Amino acid sequence: MSDQYGGAAPTPAPKKVTVPDLVAMKRDGKRITMMTAYDAAFARLVAEAGIDVILVGDSLGMVVLGYPTTVPVTMDDMVRHAAAVSRGATRPLLIGDMPFGSYQASPSDALRNAARFLKEAGMDAIKVEGGAEVVETVRTLTANGIAVMAHVGLTPQRVAQLGGFKVQAKTARAARRLIDDAVALEEAGAFSIVLESVPAPVAALATERLAIPTIGIGAGVDCDGQVLVLHDVLGLYGEFKPKFAKRYADIGAAVTSALRDFDREVREGSFPTDEHSFTMKESELLSLQRSLAQQKAS
Repeated sequence: MSDQYGGAAPTPAPKKVTVPDLVAMKRDGKRITMMTAYDAAFARLVAEAGIDVILVGDSLGMVVLGYPTTVPVTMDDMVRHAAAVSRGATRPLLIGDMPFGSYQASPSDALRNAARFLKEAGMDAIKVEGGAEVVETVRTLTANGIAVMAHVGLTPQRVAQLGGFKVQAKTARAARRLIDDAVALEEAGAFSIVLESVPAPVAALATERLAIPTIGIGAGVDCDGQVLVLHDVLGLYGEFKPKFAKRYADIGAAVTSALRDFDREVREGSFPTDEHSFTMKESELLSLQRSLAQQKAS
């Protein structure tokens, strides 16, 4: 294809993924892909892979910042990393994860913090964890123009209360409560709901009942989409691997191998070689050597 002057027409930029696009994907039976990212470099790679949604998850507390849980992560942490992600990727829908303590105090507190994701970090939407207890918060955020992804099931910010990273909604009563919460969150204006670590049949029933898309993580194949933590997918979080995660590459092992090669070559003096070094004109080098020699003589 060429333009009117005979040259090749520029390739149009990929269409930005929007909130209505995700809802339409559910309606049309198209699967949704979502992946976490925490910096510009990986955000660019995730976008180039064609992933629909990037979640700047508070999981960064564990996989990037080294905390034992997500609880210590602050709004400043999240905004800083979300801004980096938005500089690295534009096509995917970008979602900032509201950290613990940023939305529980009041809907107005949540609104103030959520606005930071849009104003300071370039996010398109935010995500909050919880069921019935956050319905009014979701209603307030959406009424004020902030798109909200909800998150039920295993909610990592409550891991101490839940007694660890355990599968949720395993009884009929608990499963019914989860589905009722999901419906209430949809009615409050959430555009999508993450279902984490719940039995696959429960996730299937929730997905069938909701008009908005469900994104599963450890919730079976019947969700409208799937999300994983980037570091689990690439083997960058040590030997730990959740049951629901698939390791598509072992980049961590490759990184360790490369760094061991660097360590060995530096110690034995084989790096850097002339290929990796800079030089100068011979006349300038001789002039420098003469100058140093004269200084030493005096």
